Amino acid sequence: MEFKVGDIAELLDGEVLRTTGDGSSVQVKIGGKQHTLRLLKSGTNEFEFMLDNTFHHAKILQSGSAEVKVMVDGQALTLKKHSKLTEVLEKASTLAGAGGGDRNLTSQIPGRVVGIPAKAGTDVKKGDVIVILESMKMQVAVKAHKDGHLKEIRVKQGASVARNDVLAFIE
Repeated sequence: MEFKVGDIAELLDGEVLRTTGDGSSVQVKIGGKQHTLRLLKSGTNEFEFMLDNTFHHAKILQSGSAEVKVMVDGQALTLKKHSKLTEVLEKASTLAGAGGGDRNLTSQIPGRVVGIPAKAGTDVKKGDVIVILESMKMQVAVKAHKDGHLKEIRVKQGASVARNDVLAFIE
């Protein structure tokens, strides 16, 4: 995996070497050096972690199909997506209790938006269909993961989405 720091033209090389069985720490290699990363706290798009015994705060600014833009300790990073990165972010979201407390409604599959039956600004119940995706000639309903107010729908009819892209915000 490659990542870019701020406006620096140089790309740094990094890889996830292994995760512990419980998912609490990850061995990574950045610029040829091995490091231990341990997740301390995670919430909606924000993480606190220790990297080699140094505390860091990170916020996901934008997550697309090919890359993730992150602000770490005030410094912007662009990470090219890799299957292990996706796995680590999913585990972090699970640790945060994404099922009920998370306001992001995300796509579980890649696909194309073929319907948006819900309207922004309305109240929704858990299980209400918010967006309909088409993937491999099958239509899949993406449903609200909790009761709340549908603040914003982030996709448009015909748009392509990747797995874990944010489709809507429910407060």
